[in-house]
Amino acid sequence: MSKTSIFTKAVHAGLDSTENHGSLSMPVYNASVYAFANADEAAEIHNEIKPGFYYGRIGNPTTAALEKAIAELENAGEGLAFASGMAAISAAILTNVKTGESLVAPRSGYSTTQHLLSFLRSEFRVETIFVDAADASAYEAAAKNNTKLFLIETPSNPILQITDLAAVADSAKRLGIVTLADNTFATPFNQRPLDLGIDIVAHSATKYIGGHSDLTAGLLAGRADLMEAARQKGARLFGGNIAPQVAWLALRGIRTFALRMERHNSNAYALANMLESDGRVKKVYYPGLASHQNHEIAKRQMSPGFGGMISFDLGTLERGRSFVNSVKLCALATSLGGVESIVQHSASMTHATLSPEERKAAGIGDGLIRFSVGVEDLEDIRSDIRSALDAIEP
Repeated sequence: MSKTSIFTKAVHAGLDSTENHGSLSMPVYNASVYAFANADEAAEIHNEIKPGFYYGRIGNPTTAALEKAIAELENAGEGLAFASGMAAISAAILTNVKTGESLVAPRSGYSTTQHLLSFLRSEFRVETIFVDAADASAYEAAAKNNTKLFLIETPSNPILQITDLAAVADSAKRLGIVTLADNTFATPFNQRPLDLGIDIVAHSATKYIGGHSDLTAGLLAGRADLMEAARQKGARLFGGNIAPQVAWLALRGIRTFALRMERHNSNAYALANMLESDGRVKKVYYPGLASHQNHEIAKRQMSPGFGGMISFDLGTLERGRSFVNSVKLCALATSLGGVESIVQHSASMTHATLSPEERKAAGIGDGLIRFSVGVEDLEDIRSDIRSALDAIEP
């Protein structure tokens, strides 16, 4: 059966109808320990000479199905599942960079990843060189002899910067540097970094992969050798393994993933255009807009759409807070990527731990709103956003 379409891949990803008695839903294996037929089999499986399971931290059939699914969606050699997106990111970084070495990362990106990089610098002497990731050449220019990793986040959180993945991958290959791309915002529906030369892709599966705001999980996908290294270090030693029940929820989310993303894309594109035409909005960040700094790059590496995330700046802290206090349909919450529309005021929420100067350097204005566009009726979301804008004091 051909599974070239992302819609078909999503429905069947990770499943094998010849296994599990033909079940069309992957069973949840609530097992942490597995028995062996004899000593020879025990030695072969435990020492990973022969495929099999022996301990829950190392592997589980339900988890393995999820890992197979993300590998199929990302066109990867193998996948790897974790308890959270940060566990996945941490495993990928610590597998490839050690004390005394460095990595290059975007100046503007997910706040917890930024805090992790600061922690690694202060506690483990792993240096991060921050660059303007909208300029792909900045990665190679910043690289040192001890640089082992290029970290990319595109579109970035929260201002949706776009990085030219192919250009950074080309530079990294010349320099012998591993590339890691956070694909959480775009998802494999819109962007497949491995096809553009990236080595490892990371996801917070809590977001669009799960899609229903009911799980916390992380995923990596990439070359088999890199995934095996991350499994042996990041999973085996750090212990950030995913529970089989959560892996099952993520698998269920993947089955409707393409349908949801199609709606997220179309709603977000329409609302980004609406916001850009509203004089009360200072600036709109959305890679699908011609006004976006790297729109042409986004068009080249993202297809069929530009994702369900929009950010827009209302100018001041007070106007931003007033807006999120005035929405009715949209939820005021921290996360993103669920079926419901969610707004947050970045300066007082996810990026409140940064100083005003640090937020400014990252391009995060005091009035910035991050908008995770849901799958509700477009007109209902549009009406809620307009009403909230009307409620802001001039």
